[in-house]
Amino acid sequence: MGLLLRGVDRDEVSRGQVAVAPGSMRPHAQGRAEIFTLSKDEGGRHTPFGSGYSPQLFFGAADVSAVLDVGEVGFSLNRPVACEPGLRFAIREGGRTVGAGVVLEVST
Repeated sequence: MGLLLRGVDRDEVSRGQVAVAPGSMRPHAQGRAEIFTLSKDEGGRHTPFGSGYSPQLFFGAADVSAVLDVGEVGFSLNRPVACEPGLRFAIREGGRTVGAGVVLEVST
């Protein structure tokens, strides 16, 4: 999407930032998600992962590292990003997509 922002320099905007109505969305760093992983034959991981697995999650244009807690299918992002229940994301590792997910709930 293109967005004309008058009076804003190019270096004041970075990848992953969002343009929303004030107060309509808050950044979050933790929550729960339902995830879907690709099999080895589909191009996913060759080995299983457990709690502590730390892939990149892509929420729209924002990419952020996370630590997954597989027991709860919870996530802890290394920085807050704009996300809300229902938002879909990709799970990437080493430049390839190994799964996807949908946010079920968020917390601060």
